[in-house]
Amino acid sequence: MNLLKTTATVPEIARRNGVIRAGSRVVPEEVPIAFSYGGSTHAVMMGTPADLEDFAAGFSLTEGIITSAAEIEEISVVDEGRGLDVQVTLAEDKEDSLRTRRRHMAGPVGCGLCGIESIDQAIRPVPDVSAVLLALTLKDVTDAAEALNDAQPLHAETHAVHGAGFFVPGKGLIAVREDVGRHNALDKLAGALVRQGIGGQSGVVVVTSRISVEMVQKTAILGSALLIAISAPTALAIRTAEEAGMTLVALTRGEDFEIFTRTDRITTGVVADVA
Repeated sequence: MNLLKTTATVPEIARRNGVIRAGSRVVPEEVPIAFSYGGSTHAVMMGTPADLEDFAAGFSLTEGIITSAAEIEEISVVDEGRGLDVQVTLAEDKEDSLRTRRRHMAGPVGCGLCGIESIDQAIRPVPDVSAVLLALTLKDVTDAAEALNDAQPLHAETHAVHGAGFFVPGKGLIAVREDVGRHNALDKLAGALVRQGIGGQSGVVVVTSRISVEMVQKTAILGSALLIAISAPTALAIRTAEEAGMTLVALTRGEDFEIFTRTDRITTGVVADVA
């Protein structure tokens, strides 16, 4: 089996309009992806085997292992037969820091908090992005969500993966990543941006999934002060976004959406309308 394939075609029996027919469907692949640092496995995630270098860089960033791409010396992908081992070589000082807080995490798709060792690790302090001055028009919000919907080739083929994009007003989407796990898609996006030297404060993170607390944490770590989602946020995600000074927009449906925090970053009278 080629573990780097992102899709498979499988047989199915489908009922459509009262008629049952045999056919086939394209579905996404899902494989164990291990992240190893200094020869030791740090975490194992289930995910889509694409953009693995971005995934490694983004995971390293959002886990606090690195603060910049320059702290990664090399990334290599090894096929272990039943899974992929993404081997990350860090700068020596970062390797030393990681050894002091080594932990092992293994969880199912989308379970970004599985395996952590304490409540404090789950509700970790979130970076303050309140000083970011970027603002959006109402059209920017709807354009960002629509652009992401149109820029997901794997989802268009399978209807079974999440997407995360980075939207810059006046430029549109400058990066999109997909994965069967929503946390993974956001990590891949973070890695793509940090490897290209793009600061999160310059744009907006847009996701296809619901907003959990970790999606807010990852967005803040990236440095972005605006997070737009097609689905709804959790109460903890809203409180965390408020604490971080982040603008949280969710439930985007065409021209309709809901703003939960820092409405001042959405221009053209949103604050007055809300009042």
